[in-house]
Amino acid sequence: MEEKSLLWKREEEEAAWRVLEFYSGIGGMRYSIIKAGVNATMVQAFDINDVANDVYQHNFGHRPHQGNIQTLSAADLDSYRAHAWLLSPPCQPYTRQGLQKDSSDARASSFLKILELIPQTSQPPLMLFVENVVGFETSDTHGKMVEILEKTHFVTQEFILSPLQFGVPYSRPRYFCLAKRKPLSFHNPQLNQQLLWAPGPLYGHDENTTISENDQLPENLDKLLQACEPVESFLEFKNSFNQLELESSSMNVSSGVSEASDKTILGSLNQYIVPLSLIERWGNAMDIIYPDSKRCCCFTKSYYRYVKGTGSLLATIQRRTDDKPSSLEELSLRYFTPREVANLHSFPKDFQFPLHISLRQRYALLGNSLSVAVVAPLLHYLFTEP
Repeated sequence: MEEKSLLWKREEEEAAWRVLEFYSGIGGMRYSIIKAGVNATMVQAFDINDVANDVYQHNFGHRPHQGNIQTLSAADLDSYRAHAWLLSPPCQPYTRQGLQKDSSDARASSFLKILELIPQTSQPPLMLFVENVVGFETSDTHGKMVEILEKTHFVTQEFILSPLQFGVPYSRPRYFCLAKRKPLSFHNPQLNQQLLWAPGPLYGHDENTTISENDQLPENLDKLLQACEPVESFLEFKNSFNQLELESSSMNVSSGVSEASDKTILGSLNQYIVPLSLIERWGNAMDIIYPDSKRCCCFTKSYYRYVKGTGSLLATIQRRTDDKPSSLEELSLRYFTPREVANLHSFPKDFQFPLHISLRQRYALLGNSLSVAVVAPLLHYLFTEP
């Protein structure tokens, strides 16, 4: 009866869902729950990263609790009276590039500690949401999570989804676990305890009516990409830097913009140009896309520090219409700006970094964040009662 009384109390008072946000980062989960239209109060956020907390506080006016969450007790968690826990734990123990130490990695221990506290709380959460990299679903940490959730009377539905399936030209597949504690249930209970690769159930469709990013049929992948917006819709600077220089110079003449101001603008643009030395050394390993492309690669926390395997680079000239390939030097390659990476993560226009956050820190924080376009419909589905 305890689960029902907690749920009924919330409904009778028409109160907001009380939510805890673990590993809050720069606020991707909070933006997602806002976009989902869920009536929720973020009771507390937790993150150990001081720089991420600066960004979170700058945008939401609330600073996350900055301590080791392994020190939290069951009584601490009970004191928040939270209905839902949202968790985006460190992904390094499960990444292909990492050492894949899984649950033996120290960075996995805090997540396991939180899970192990669930049976010890007097008011366990009614819902859990977990986000991580593809590969987590085969880890022993995942096995321990499922075991704990089953013992504490949760039903789960799991997804592997990418922004490409939501019209965003961004390849970033991620694992998600949605869990509800009985007697709560999902709209599609027949999908309980299943791993799904398409977002159809979120919209009331059969799970096989939509395409997954890992679909190997070329015609299906083409269909998926055709439904995406072009990359240029997400760009902050849509012209080549040579064009911008010309436009900026003409703007000086016509509008009286000061030469000092103009140099400041061009200086800020120049930092995104890919140096010729990198092109000569790593050109063959670069993922190069154009403004009209319908897909770009995942941006990692190492973007801008390294060019190989960290995210796409933008060719700012038009594609040639003849059959002659352009040389890499002719493509006017540049990095995506942090604002553009945030756009591809579907962060809102009013999201900002505080001025003291360095360029490399901005890329690192975005690389550790999540896609609002994917998480928002998942949270809407989770919080919707049948």
